[in-house]
Amino acid sequence: MKLTRTSDVAAKVEAKPLGMSRRQFMKTAGIATGGIAAASMLGTGMMRRAEAKDVPHDAPIEIKRTICSACAVGCGLYAEVQNGVWTGQEPAFDHPFNAGGHCAKGAALREHGHGEKRLKYPMKLEGGKWKRISWEQAINEVGDKMLNIRQESGPDSVYFMGSAKFSNEGCYMYRKLAAMWGTNNVDHSARICHSTTVAGVANTWGYGAQTNSFNDIQNARAIFFIGANPAEAHPVSMQHILTAKERNNAKIIVVDPRFSRTAAHADLHVGIRPGTDIPFIYGMLWHIFENGWEDKTFIDQRVFGMDKIREEAKKFPPKEVADITGVSEEAIYQAAKLMADNRPGTVVWCMGGTQHHVGNANTRAYSILQLALGNMGVSGGGTNIFRGHDNVQGATDLGLLFDNLPGYYGLTSAAWQHWTHVWDLDLEWVKGRFDHGTYLGREPMTTPGIPCSRWHDGVLEDKAKLAQKDNIRLAFFWGQSVNTETRQREVRDALDKMDTVVVVDPFPTMAGVMHRRKDGVYLLPAATQFETRGSISNSGRSIQWREQVIEPLFESKTDIEIMYRLAEKLGIAEQYTKRISKENGVPLIEDITREINRGMWTIGMTGQSPERIKAHTMNWGTFSQKSLEAEGGPCKGETYGLPWPCWGTPEMKHPGTQILYNTSKHVKDGGGNFRARYGVEYQGQNLLAEGSFSKGAEIEDGYPEFTADMLKQLGWWDDLTAAEKAEAEGKNWKTDLSGGIVRVAIKHGCIPFGNARARCLVWTFPDAVPVHREPLYTARRDLVAKYPTYDDMQVHRLPTLYKSIQEKDFSGSYPLVLTSGRLVEYEGGGEESRSNPWLAELQQEMFVEINPGDAADRGIRNNDNVWLEGPEGGRILIKALVTPRVKPGVTFMPYHFAGVMHGESLAPNYPEGTVPYVIGESANTALTYGYDPVTQMQETKSSLCQIVKA
Repeated sequence: MKLTRTSDVAAKVEAKPLGMSRRQFMKTAGIATGGIAAASMLGTGMMRRAEAKDVPHDAPIEIKRTICSACAVGCGLYAEVQNGVWTGQEPAFDHPFNAGGHCAKGAALREHGHGEKRLKYPMKLEGGKWKRISWEQAINEVGDKMLNIRQESGPDSVYFMGSAKFSNEGCYMYRKLAAMWGTNNVDHSARICHSTTVAGVANTWGYGAQTNSFNDIQNARAIFFIGANPAEAHPVSMQHILTAKERNNAKIIVVDPRFSRTAAHADLHVGIRPGTDIPFIYGMLWHIFENGWEDKTFIDQRVFGMDKIREEAKKFPPKEVADITGVSEEAIYQAAKLMADNRPGTVVWCMGGTQHHVGNANTRAYSILQLALGNMGVSGGGTNIFRGHDNVQGATDLGLLFDNLPGYYGLTSAAWQHWTHVWDLDLEWVKGRFDHGTYLGREPMTTPGIPCSRWHDGVLEDKAKLAQKDNIRLAFFWGQSVNTETRQREVRDALDKMDTVVVVDPFPTMAGVMHRRKDGVYLLPAATQFETRGSISNSGRSIQWREQVIEPLFESKTDIEIMYRLAEKLGIAEQYTKRISKENGVPLIEDITREINRGMWTIGMTGQSPERIKAHTMNWGTFSQKSLEAEGGPCKGETYGLPWPCWGTPEMKHPGTQILYNTSKHVKDGGGNFRARYGVEYQGQNLLAEGSFSKGAEIEDGYPEFTADMLKQLGWWDDLTAAEKAEAEGKNWKTDLSGGIVRVAIKHGCIPFGNARARCLVWTFPDAVPVHREPLYTARRDLVAKYPTYDDMQVHRLPTLYKSIQEKDFSGSYPLVLTSGRLVEYEGGGEESRSNPWLAELQQEMFVEINPGDAADRGIRNNDNVWLEGPEGGRILIKALVTPRVKPGVTFMPYHFAGVMHGESLAPNYPEGTVPYVIGESANTALTYGYDPVTQMQETKSSLCQIVKA
């Protein structure tokens, strides 16, 4: 297809150029020239001086300890408050994660305390105009619409889009609200960032989380990045990475289609073709097996199914891998040798590895590489999976997922029985809140819902093809922006079609302004996490407590208060908060934390009482910035943040587990082994560990998960108290609320979840071992027959396309490979960070990186306006950044922009005063269909496009 610019589009371009000049920006933002640029580097002192005139100099300064709300490194921050105004900030030099480091986003956090662009009061769209309304009116009207839809279409016609920006307590209460309403149509942004990690890694060795910590990377001798760019996405993490490079001469390998800022630090950069991670890993394994570099003892004792991986790796000799991936045979060998020669080594990945329609297989392949090298359960090793939002780990742990309950308990009857027991509710009452009948042969209560990557298909798809009673008619967009989803044209159509759109957020977000509606949109101003208190979990599973910095600004309310007011309106408040007391008429946050502790046995999120977490926050400086252990003080011997599993009740005082699966420590000290999650045998083969066990274990071999019956068989039943026996009878370690089974297992040196082998073979997935499948939209048509995608299939409630897309050849009209990623200046969908004047000046234009050769072929020069179009017809008007950072045939876009669509500004759709300082096209308007069959992860890292000069 040839792209041309029509005269009317040209007029729009001339009349409304994207972005603005520096001079225009300064005038619009009302900022003195020079100050903002200096502040972007760190500048907290200057920010404080600039605002000091507004606060009496003699007003006492109150210091609050809080955590950065950008990525999930979890950097500590001292906020200075005078007369209730956030007047200054300093990075916490005594904090164990950031040790005084800040990135641009962290340095700009104080803007949350002023919020020029924030929603200031509830609003509704009426006759095409935004109208201010009261909170009482907003809750009543939204609640009435929900109840009406429930009566006509059932509870599944309301969708609960959740947030990785909630506190842990907010995440838990939101999932609980969906359960009390009676639907599994609830999800959050991990669906489109690390859901394939959770599925792939959990099904390899037991838990789908980062295995070590940022700090432990300091002990690595090799650091292997694949689909990760921490220098921009997680800047403070680079402190730990560069420490390893300086102290250990650690070798850094970066596998990325683009020469990123992280690659600039690498000993080896490998620019693979997007979507070819699996053949590259098999290419490395080919060398590892050919040269005998694998850890044979580790594999024999602790790994199941590696023989199948050997067979698969034989299919990928160097020449084949070089052809598929587009890299040299020498680079494949060097990557394998660097990892083999420099152990322990760690593997780090982010969304470059996860956002593929084979994402679950990618993450399993990375994990298998570490199993082959024996790099698991050791300091300096593991898979360090960097998360992108401050509490995306906690949101995932606490069940903001369409296919799980809190703690990764599934949607089985037994899991529901456990959680209703935690809530002290009757199971039949909760069941009665759900639709009746069956979906796909299962009751609605036990049927996975619709993922947030495809909520719009739940609106637009023929309801006869949906495995639920009716289409989605009302959706909450609570702390998540829809411009992070692919297929933006369909997203907009879905926003138009629903009865009601409810945005709950400090900012309007694109859900509130991208539609073409005149009525039926509500904007409810949520407070930021700096205006409340609560806990959050970083990438390394450490839990931190945020003190409340300031009172909620304007008329905003905290997430938990808004949820509670809705529950009151819906008539479920009594059940919703049965075990939770109230503070000023709102659920007490600490009581919510305690209820989390009461139920989260699967991952050991039970020992971190609010008192213990707060004690860690108030004693940052007592924890080692290398080992994370408190060297003295009230938390002596504990690991910072009590990373889960923190076994047992808080009274057991477990120190937390920094390194998962570490057999060199006693379980009571944070040791362990791989989890026995898949039974004890498969097709007659033993799945339990052989001759490997954690230090001090009385069972010196593999063993299954602990149950009440197992305690009796071992003769350990009488170690329980009478009260523990009463609760534990007929239960297992995951459902015994007394914690007795866990306590007794650990007393005997055993880990409650058993001692098994990690598995390379996942017989419950579409591909038992990782299989390379060409992207749905691929320029390498010659490889489709050899490496085809899946047949079209039904995935949970939605029909999902694969082969019917891949069999169409778009490569002639759309010859360029398209991938996407992060910028250091912005976060997520960008509404918050592009509304921050300190950040907005740093990057004012949405752009595409294009190789100089490809640009020359199209007559494009640097900074030209260009049209980029994807094969599904999404067109975006952006700037060209001509750079050799991307190889010929590859293009890259950041995904933080929104506010312009198909060349037209959406600024008139925003309520007055809320348009971000910077707006631009969304990359996802041009990005295309493609979903992982296990998780419904979207494919944003390997599509196609064409670019022409505008």
